Amino acid sequence: MSVPTVVVVGAGPTGLALACGLSMAGVSVRVIDRAERPSTTSRALGLQPRGSEVLDRLGAFDGLPERSIRVAEFVTHVKGKCLVRLKVGAHAKLTSHPVLVNSQAAVEARLRCRLSELGVEVEWRQELTGAVQDADGVTLHLNGGTVRTRWLVGCDGAHSRVRKLAGIEFAGALVADGFLLADVRASLPLRRDVVSAWLHDGGMFGVFPLPGRDVWRLVASAGGESAASPTARTVWEQALRDHAGVDVPEGWDALWSSSFRIHRRLATRYRCGRILLAGDSAHVHSPFGGQGMNTGLGDAENLAWKLALAASGRARDPLLDTYEAERRPAAREVVAATSGLTRLAAGNNFLVRAARERVLAPLLTLPRVQRLVWEKSSQLTTSYRNGPLGGRFRKLGPGTGPRAGDRVPDLPCTKEDGERTRLHHELGPRWAVVASDARGRVFVDIARRRLGDTAVTSLADPEGGRSTWLVRPDGHLGWSGTSPASLDTWLARMLG
Repeated sequence: MSVPTVVVVGAGPTGLALACGLSMAGVSVRVIDRAERPSTTSRALGLQPRGSEVLDRLGAFDGLPERSIRVAEFVTHVKGKCLVRLKVGAHAKLTSHPVLVNSQAAVEARLRCRLSELGVEVEWRQELTGAVQDADGVTLHLNGGTVRTRWLVGCDGAHSRVRKLAGIEFAGALVADGFLLADVRASLPLRRDVVSAWLHDGGMFGVFPLPGRDVWRLVASAGGESAASPTARTVWEQALRDHAGVDVPEGWDALWSSSFRIHRRLATRYRCGRILLAGDSAHVHSPFGGQGMNTGLGDAENLAWKLALAASGRARDPLLDTYEAERRPAAREVVAATSGLTRLAAGNNFLVRAARERVLAPLLTLPRVQRLVWEKSSQLTTSYRNGPLGGRFRKLGPGTGPRAGDRVPDLPCTKEDGERTRLHHELGPRWAVVASDARGRVFVDIARRRLGDTAVTSLADPEGGRSTWLVRPDGHLGWSGTSPASLDTWLARMLG
């Protein structure tokens, strides 16, 4: 077997998305996982609009919307009364995709299919037991032998073997204890486009609709109760009766159950030489807010184009350091936000209840606040303008357009052959030069000389009036201006 440029450990959404991005850019990659076979349990549930965009750019989004539930509202009850009714995507112009509820297993299956189309198959039952790196690469010790690679990426979850072998600390703390989770098939008289939560003196209870006939996810505070306990079903029955006002039907079928605690942890580093981390290997946090899988997909896309440039020899080592510089602050923000949300939702002391019922609830009825909530949770407002590749102190382009590092709106554009398209549809492994007139050709030539002939696409902006943009493969603005020399200088600096 030929020596792979990158070995990805972990065949979850992050690892599969990273492998797809690398393969699309022409980088040889192997994906290994110690599991016997793909998981069939749902685990993470939702795709935020940003996660859907990433999958779309990877060519792995087709079919998922049809197999998902589109959520219309999140409804929170306190003491039996509706406290907050959040309409999903209300007043949020940035939201180009709906919030989709689906099984993580379905997302993984679609990514594996896409990866197979690219000529890569996941290697199951391959456990990493050791890793030794040197100046040129990493030697991996597997239960099936020894493998040599130039880079190793750990996407192997909260208990990451890669992270431990690299000696990277995983600092954090317990946020909340004692939750039960179950996926059930039951005929419940609840709306299938609404996620409902009931906050009560003992904690919280939530019901999520899942794809499939009469399939639901139930989550409840349960103290020291175990999912395997014979009384676990009693917990669900009592919660449905006491909080949702629903009598449990006779035909109850438990498909999967688990118990868990909520931790917040963040790796002190995302990179140690030729070993990198992504997804849950680098950060874990509360599932409240549905940010986990989407944050990992963002890691994968950000790392893929940088690792591809380094692998091709067009970029020097410092470009890989910008991965941590951009993605670790994004994860730190998610960890803080979801931890705060969990404490507000599950906390039961007087101050928390007062803040939740007298301050937060009235605010969440305001259209502007709802818009801000959904734009934030969509992850479409994630920006790298304060990072090493950003434009923190200088607005690029006229008017109120994006700065370097900001996500670029999905504009209508025209390809070189005159075909109409959308900007984000043309990204993925490629960069895009977006120009408003014929002068864009010189910018395209500069970008292709620096990044590769096939790595850059040329798009015309039919609205005109903007500076020329160079848009990164992950949909963020790299550079904007009117001077070809300035673009050349920026690319030289970015590539190191």
